[in-house]
Amino acid sequence: MTAAPTGDQPTVHPLIIIGSGPAGLTAAIYAARANLAPLVFEGIQPGGQLTITTEVENFPGFPEGIMGPELMDIMRQQAQRFGSTHAYEMVDKVDLSERPFRVWVDGKEFRSHALIIATGASARWLGLAEETRYQGRGVSTCATCDGFFYRGKEIFVVGGGDSAMEEAHFLTRFASKVKIVHRRDSFRASKIMQQRVLDNPKIEPLWNKHIVGYLGDEVITGATLEDTVTGERQDMPIDGIFIAIGHIPNTGFLDGQIALDEHGYVLLNGPTGTNVEGVFACGDVADTRYRQAITAAGTGCQAAMDAEKWLEAQGIESGAD
Repeated sequence: MTAAPTGDQPTVHPLIIIGSGPAGLTAAIYAARANLAPLVFEGIQPGGQLTITTEVENFPGFPEGIMGPELMDIMRQQAQRFGSTHAYEMVDKVDLSERPFRVWVDGKEFRSHALIIATGASARWLGLAEETRYQGRGVSTCATCDGFFYRGKEIFVVGGGDSAMEEAHFLTRFASKVKIVHRRDSFRASKIMQQRVLDNPKIEPLWNKHIVGYLGDEVITGATLEDTVTGERQDMPIDGIFIAIGHIPNTGFLDGQIALDEHGYVLLNGPTGTNVEGVFACGDVADTRYRQAITAAGTGCQAAMDAEKWLEAQGIESGAD
């Protein structure tokens, strides 16, 4: 597990990585191969959002697809083979005001010369009681990841912003019908995105509606919709539901110590640098556009290489001080 503090002062690690999705684990692989012996805090959901994904078919190297949790396990084993240390614990807070940086986990202090933030962004869900049960079994937050499975089927997209419009338009490549469930009588998306959707004959808006319940046994077979004006409810059969109401970047633990955009995503200086020297970020915590496992892995590689070069410039190359 973790390296314990020695004496009065904690061990100073060359590199701590916070997060364990494709970005964090790829960073761990590259950093470990560079003999940086990274300490990886994986959080309470080791492997990130791919652990709630069933089959991943678009990650290179797996022609028959691979289960999300299995992919993350393989990446973790690869990093550990080269000397990374992993702890399934959540980082409570950090102090980036001076170096070495200070990181607290369950009240215990750790220190590092460099830090990689790979904590990702959590999709917003509807918050229904049975939602977890259907994740990966008919309810998804990623059209690019799961749209292929709904070829020739009817699906819902929930939302009214640009993300929902993009998801709905993309899903028409596969689905026979896409119904956009929106709780108001107009979309809040940009005009051009609205028009593209409204002009598409395969897309039908369901105005003033929201989902109050899921239907199905092992997989989704329908949903209960409630009219936001009249309160009337009806059960509608459907093959799949895509939630597109935004993401929440997991940056709260930073307590505003690095620059974030208005939505809480890390602002980057260059490919992976932040406004705090020695702190790097990768994956969905800084990506508002792609949010794919492969792009996250790519930025994880970049962050590790950037951290290695920065540490080398500081005269810190391997091992712990």
